[in-house]
Amino acid sequence: MMTEPPHFIPGLMQDRPLLISSLIDYAAEYHGRREIVSRAVEGGIHRITYASARDRAMKVAAALRDYGIQPGDRIGTLAWNTHRHFELFFGISGIGAILHTINPRLFEEQIHYIVRHGADRILFVDADFLPLVRRLLPYATSVEAVIVLGEASAEQSEGVDRLVDYEAWTAQHLPIPDWPAFDERAASALCYTSGTTGDPKGVLYSHRSTMLHTFAAAQKSAMNLGCDDTIIAIAPMYHANAWGMPYLAAMTGAKLVMPGPRNDAQNIVGLINEEGATFACGVPTIWTNVLEHLRQTGETIPSLDRTTIGGSAVSPAMIEALAAHGVRTLHLWGMTEMSPMGVVATKTPDVEAMPKEKQRHQLTKQGRAQFGVELKIVDEDHRALPHDGTTAGALWVRGPWIASGYYRREHEPLLDADGWFPTGDIATIDPLGYMQITDRAKDIIKSGGEWISSIELENAVVAHPDVMIAAVIGVPDLRWEERPLLIVQAVEGKALSVDAIREFLANRVARWWIPERIEFVAAMPLTATGKIRKTALREIYVAAAPSEKDETA
Repeated sequence: MMTEPPHFIPGLMQDRPLLISSLIDYAAEYHGRREIVSRAVEGGIHRITYASARDRAMKVAAALRDYGIQPGDRIGTLAWNTHRHFELFFGISGIGAILHTINPRLFEEQIHYIVRHGADRILFVDADFLPLVRRLLPYATSVEAVIVLGEASAEQSEGVDRLVDYEAWTAQHLPIPDWPAFDERAASALCYTSGTTGDPKGVLYSHRSTMLHTFAAAQKSAMNLGCDDTIIAIAPMYHANAWGMPYLAAMTGAKLVMPGPRNDAQNIVGLINEEGATFACGVPTIWTNVLEHLRQTGETIPSLDRTTIGGSAVSPAMIEALAAHGVRTLHLWGMTEMSPMGVVATKTPDVEAMPKEKQRHQLTKQGRAQFGVELKIVDEDHRALPHDGTTAGALWVRGPWIASGYYRREHEPLLDADGWFPTGDIATIDPLGYMQITDRAKDIIKSGGEWISSIELENAVVAHPDVMIAAVIGVPDLRWEERPLLIVQAVEGKALSVDAIREFLANRVARWWIPERIEFVAAMPLTATGKIRKTALREIYVAAAPSEKDETA
């Protein structure tokens, strides 16, 4: 007679929690002499090893404990990508407190809201943010101390109460002997979305989600990182934790280079060449500036092998321009709510077997699904759509490093009944698993009952050699409901005309996609994370009544 098996038989394996502190321990133990190099806020280049960084992070942990910081307390940072910020990434979360990275480039009202909503007990700040902190403190009643990272001038410090020097504060303490062990599901870091509509929303990462994301992002199918790499982390540490680079560098033992307060092209190119960077990450506007700098100066970046570019769509023209410098572009798509990696445009054997032109087209897509992230597209009735590469629908995602809710808004409905998260993007997914964003749901343009992709139109325009940045928004039209309006920033010193742009587009997009209105701007408005601020463009242009030309288009 067969007996009913028990419902649960545990495996005979050790149960060790996945904690962020284990990353810095590993790096210090097995890659202890590898360097963390940063452009210091006070000037010059600072170098430290992983072994020293762990020691200093454990001093931070000791100082926080002595101050009375408890697990779950929020600790804010207003800081650039530097070695001190790196130490905080591990020293804060390593004792169960929550690292709260604050984007200093948001509107001040948003920063006030974020600090109040996060209820930070301590703020760690770089000296050049002290004037902002002075204006912030009257609203931030939870903040008990402001700890300045590095030297601050009397002018910067004026009017900032409760000010403590970071180096003196940590020097008073011996490193904690060991990192504490606790539940891997405990919160580790808090990062707020930029809040383009409504108040910013807090994404609360856990140790488990961060560790799983780090394992997946390091894979060959994603960023393919190892101890022989030198990473230049251009993505800010306040933007989805620099896309996970501090954790990835520690897990793989890669050398880590950080640009400090300067994300200008000259500094980035200089650091790439001086430190032999092999891998980089950043938004498209960063690479637009880098490519223009290389064109003007004749410099090269021979050590750089590949870069992940995300935040907004990467044009084929940019991919080709970087390839001309020997740099392979890994198109990446994700969200703050996804830790942030979702898909990466790396090759499969099927893609490798394609003709070169088809390969190039395939790799301009946002990328292919990585293990741990599930993707689906649905229609307006939430019915699943086919993954045929042509049918577009609303993109939903699911996985162990994807948000289930927003901080202090946990009871507001967010996921569907099966646990899927709505991204707000419109996308296609092809039979090989490559996903392509066709638009943001709020950006897609419906003209005469037909859809126009603002992303595809922007990519076509920026292929023009004299175009620096381009943005497309929908504007009301009396005849067609909506028409695309094109806003262009030309390369410095270049003159462009409406006719030249239209002629350039004539054989690149459908004729009815070509905008009637084309505006030229000296500088494109950008968000705090380097994306084009389309809300500002709509405020300027959408309010205008449709022109006579629009009516007869």
